[in-house]
Amino acid sequence: MTFRSLAAVNRAIVSCERCPRLRAYCRRVAREKKREFRAWEYWGEPVPGFGDPRARLLIVGLAPGAHGSNRTGRMFTGDSSGTWLYEALHRFGFASRPEAVSRDDGLELRGCYVVAAARCAPPANKPSPSELERCRPYLAAELRLLGRVRVVVTLGRVAHETWLRTAGWWAALAPRERPRFTHGAMTRLPDGTTLISSYHPSRQNTNTGKLTRAMWHAVFRHARETLGE
Repeated sequence: MTFRSLAAVNRAIVSCERCPRLRAYCRRVAREKKREFRAWEYWGEPVPGFGDPRARLLIVGLAPGAHGSNRTGRMFTGDSSGTWLYEALHRFGFASRPEAVSRDDGLELRGCYVVAAARCAPPANKPSPSELERCRPYLAAELRLLGRVRVVVTLGRVAHETWLRTAGWWAALAPRERPRFTHGAMTRLPDGTTLISSYHPSRQNTNTGKLTRAMWHAVFRHARETLGE
């Protein structure tokens, strides 16, 4: 697929029906809702990327949360993972405010763009390999259009490997040379891009202490320092 703008990519994402299982699940969640969000009109569609088209920092997540992005229609908005992400982005100068609650909350990203390996909320937060494959052309289009990106932060192993495959490094590098997923690992790739891997800020990781605030902030401190701003 060839797109001339991020807006065109986003329109294609929102109208996508390539994964029947995911579309059925998102619509069911949007219809049944969560008790605390009963008054909300859920988005229930695939979630497009969000941020600054001139971004030098790219964040790659796993997929929308069923009652987060699938409800609000914006990446990492409306759940605890988003609370962690945007607090850190604001702390290090990439976001205009430290929280994200809805598409019209006034949040703006500065030099940063946020995407995901899958654009529909998956059951149990686990998109299948075939679903990830069908979604990859959208990420590939975004990577082509986001030509100023110099630092990439991948949140979790699936996002890490999806970005490597989509950006072409999985095929270009020998298996022993591919950056492995390890929290906090930084790799300078042959084209000058710096890849930083991080645990995903899911409740499973943050509530258990697998990912602490100090560990999380260090990732974005390194991103800011690498960009030299």
